[in-house]
Amino acid sequence: KAAETREQAKGSYLYYKNKPLVREKDTICYGDFSERCVLLFEIMSYTEKNGLKVPGKILIQVLESETGAILKQADKNGLHEAFTYGMFWYEKFLSEGK
Repeated sequence: KAAETREQAKGSYLYYKNKPLVREKDTICYGDFSERCVLLFEIMSYTEKNGLKVPGKILIQVLESETGAILKQADKNGLHEAFTYGMFWYEKFLSEGK
């Protein structure tokens, strides 16, 4: 298995519950890659509310940090609903250990 290595991005990060929350374009990643898993959100569509473009359909994935294997996946409407469900699964997998 080939290990993928990436240089850590320069700059400051937004942290939530002492873990980085990073967005690049339509992808949002939450978590620490040194732990069992990370949480990934992919914005699949946008809607307009009050003249603003806001995320619509969101793909949620809990990925195993080492292999990138999908542990759990679903889609939800809106970032709030996606984040609520994703955090529940993410914390559940972390608490179960390996």
